[in-house]
Amino acid sequence: MPLVSFNREINYRESTAGPFKLRPLREVFRDKDHGWSPLLWVVYLGFFFVDPVMNHVSATRWALDIGGAIVFLLLYFGLFALECPSLLHILGMLLLGIGLMPINTGSCTFFIFAAAMLPFCIDTQTAAWVGLGVIGSIGAVESWLLYHSGWALFYSSLFPVIIGAGNTFFAERNRMNRRLRKANEEIEHLATVAERERIARDLHDVLGHTLSVITLKSELAGKLIDRDPQRAGKEIREVEQISRQALSDVRDAIRGYRAKGLAAELVQAKATLETAGVNVQCDAATTLQLPAIQESVLSLAVREGVTNVLRHARATNCRVRIEQQNGSCRLEIADDGQGFVSMEGNGLRGMRERVEMLGGTLERHNKSGTTLTITLPLKDMAVKAISKDSALTEQRAPEFESSH
Repeated sequence: MPLVSFNREINYRESTAGPFKLRPLREVFRDKDHGWSPLLWVVYLGFFFVDPVMNHVSATRWALDIGGAIVFLLLYFGLFALECPSLLHILGMLLLGIGLMPINTGSCTFFIFAAAMLPFCIDTQTAAWVGLGVIGSIGAVESWLLYHSGWALFYSSLFPVIIGAGNTFFAERNRMNRRLRKANEEIEHLATVAERERIARDLHDVLGHTLSVITLKSELAGKLIDRDPQRAGKEIREVEQISRQALSDVRDAIRGYRAKGLAAELVQAKATLETAGVNVQCDAATTLQLPAIQESVLSLAVREGVTNVLRHARATNCRVRIEQQNGSCRLEIADDGQGFVSMEGNGLRGMRERVEMLGGTLERHNKSGTTLTITLPLKDMAVKAISKDSALTEQRAPEFESSH
């Protein structure tokens, strides 16, 4: 009987609607578990009319049988159409079978439907077996008391239990699939939240650094516009170039890529600090080979560290050092500025999150200036969170680019 493929847990639909709230008809027949199958399964109701057709019963009997069929159809489709169906539908089918069995042996069809639907209306296999036992017992007792044939006893007791027993395994599988779908939805939600946080961190680092440089160069151009117009014009042209590069960097941030690399970031950081009048000492290992994710995190750390020096340190000297030691990479950014002991802002907090995702550490010391030290392991770590976040945003980048 095709009812064994009834692939929906009817009783556990999450809804705030009342118990008699109907689902839209379109939603009922577009359900991904059963679709139009309920219209096929109801064809088995035809067995209920075999007895009156073969025995040429009276009009009164026909009226009772048709009335019983109408009540059954209401109960049957109610399992699919109501927002919150319950075991009352199963009980109603069982009562129909009990009430009509004395006049129509085809009423065993209602026992079969009740047993087939029962496992999907409760939440445990144990309860399903108990319910099937009750249905089978009631069908057996009534058939015995009414002295019906052995076939009536089989179809009203044993056959419903066989159908229901098979459906208990399908119902348990459906419950497991439901839990799996719910877990997948939660994973997708967490991935979305992580992606938003990543974009927020990246945009903070990209725009924070770029806007600081633009502000610095604009102020310098304003001071030079009267005494050295040529130099002021050069600074303004650089502001234009930086702004265009900022747009490209924002697009890269949306994609999750860092195309320039650490070496280019160090060159940019040195030029930015020197423009601000800070003496820079850059000591970076030229043979250092970094995995892509580690290099991206260190590039953003250099950018954020230099931005903090420009904004807060009021330093005259800055040293940037990158070296490899004991299977790890160590980045140090030190300045001789005023130092600061305030709480970490969004930039440092985002930097720390990235570093810790890769199993690294971030330390900040505020003695005779500020020293920022980042240590990252050089293993090809499976940082699934970052990789997945980057992949999730790949499809969003074209939309961002097209808007610019």
